[in-house]
Amino acid sequence: MTDEYFMQQALKEAQRAFEEEEIPIGAVVVQQDRIIARGYNMTEKLNDPTAHAEMIALTSAFSYLSAKYLPDATLFVTVEPCVMCAGALYWSKIRRVVWGASDVKNGFSRVKPGTSPFHPKTEVVTGVLEQECAALMKVFFKNKR
Repeated sequence: MTDEYFMQQALKEAQRAFEEEEIPIGAVVVQQDRIIARGYNMTEKLNDPTAHAEMIALTSAFSYLSAKYLPDATLFVTVEPCVMCAGALYWSKIRRVVWGASDVKNGFSRVKPGTSPFHPKTEVVTGVLEQECAALMKVFFKNKR
């Protein structure tokens, strides 16, 4: 299994968000080449500003594993995590974070460019299926205007 394959799975979750008129961000948590959790933005549906794709996927993974840390897992998310989600990822001690499109407006890197909010052992990979991930966001916001 490749990063591209798992990002395609995250894109399927983002499409679900899009269809429910949520900001189209999707995430999957993978361990041993198997998806153990999925999530997509549900802030409108749940009336909860913390119901981001990453948070939902992380909570599901913790529950699935009956654990509070994910040192052997990878989170694939279609858009760069915000500061809140980056903090949750730090505390999860996740092994890898992979995202598609950068988010210059709301991504964590806008706070202090060039620094990583993730656990020191976390590997970060960016730009996986970047164009596909960005395109879904562009269509969503174009339709909102």
